[in-house]
Amino acid sequence: MRVLFVTYAERTHFLAMAPLAWALRTAGHEVRFASQPAFVDQITQAGLTAVPVGRYRDPGRALELTPGWQTAGRAGLPRPYDVAQRHPDDISWPYLRDEFARQVKDWHKYENVPMIPDLVAFAQAWRPDLVIWEPTTYAGPIAAKACGARHGRVMFSLDIYGVTRDHYRRLRAQQPPHDRGDALAEWLDAYARHHGGEFTEDMITGEFTIDQFPRSLRMEADLTYLPMRYVPYGGPAVVPQWLRAAPWRPRVAITMGLVATERFDGYAVNLQDILDSLADLEIEVVATVAEAEQRRLARIPDNARLVPFVPLHALVPTCAAVIHHGGFGTLSTTALHAVPQLVLPLHFDEPALAEGLARQGCAIHLPAERATGPAVQEALLHLLGEPAFADGAHRMREQMRALPTPNEMARRLAAMVADRRPITTG
Repeated sequence: MRVLFVTYAERTHFLAMAPLAWALRTAGHEVRFASQPAFVDQITQAGLTAVPVGRYRDPGRALELTPGWQTAGRAGLPRPYDVAQRHPDDISWPYLRDEFARQVKDWHKYENVPMIPDLVAFAQAWRPDLVIWEPTTYAGPIAAKACGARHGRVMFSLDIYGVTRDHYRRLRAQQPPHDRGDALAEWLDAYARHHGGEFTEDMITGEFTIDQFPRSLRMEADLTYLPMRYVPYGGPAVVPQWLRAAPWRPRVAITMGLVATERFDGYAVNLQDILDSLADLEIEVVATVAEAEQRRLARIPDNARLVPFVPLHALVPTCAAVIHHGGFGTLSTTALHAVPQLVLPLHFDEPALAEGLARQGCAIHLPAERATGPAVQEALLHLLGEPAFADGAHRMREQMRALPTPNEMARRLAAMVADRRPITTG
């Protein structure tokens, strides 16, 4: 079969999709990966075939156009998707209606509109059997509708999008006919009708959703979920010489992710304070720190090694603990290798994921605003000294390993496309 993957030019989202694209390709299927022209190198570096569509739109610019994106919603989630963590009685229709309309105008159209004409033209010419899209790249389902392909989402996060949509539909149904506006559906319907169809709800939430978290960490809407095991991929990687030898004392990794330096003004925690607090401990610290952030440091402790990048899937298995921000890839890679985690979350789904890991007994959750040097030192010593965290980390690894692999998912998707029957949750 032919499979078309689609995402706007966001690296972290692409990394979450690449292993499934590989699995489908090595199973013998034809795979193409469509994104904006400036993102082509990221796709081809992964050994995948790129299809440039539209023109580049900087995701960071979308944040600037969306006032309060990072902090205006509760728990740091962008409006209106912060309702995903609220009690139903604490959600008002005016808030959800108005904020959804604003996000469509300021964010979703900004990222998607430049891609749509080229993507639809390619889909109609190439005729994919299946379109796999990142959950806010609505150009994907528009193209699927235009060419008659089946389609679904691959999550890079908790499904705040599906849960928010559930709340939206519930509250909308309770309103009088004159107050049932649906900006997202109306926008997508215009494209569907232009290509001879009409809007259906799957254009927002997919015919199915591939989720790479175990059930204990997921946030689920009233949708069909297909679980898939996370496979680490962080781009081109070389294992350095120093990493080939086992550490002679406990190794602790520190990584605060890509987005902090690519999208925002540095890390949410005081890295100098944290490094200083760990300087006298009998541990080896390996911190992946962007070069620009390294230049801000006044000193580097003798027990610390700072590197701009090291393959996380090679580093984590050598560690006794990992200190990180709670991002999807870092959290999942660490969990897959049964290493206890100290999570310092700031925004988006990081706080919810940190709380979920802590409930599973494999992590300590310390919010970024409270992550002073002494607090991090105290939490790390507790993490290293309490065997229950290692036990919890091994249980989490078993949950991760129990999920179907991308290879198994490739077979399931091929069978689903072949028989066209409704998809059921796995």
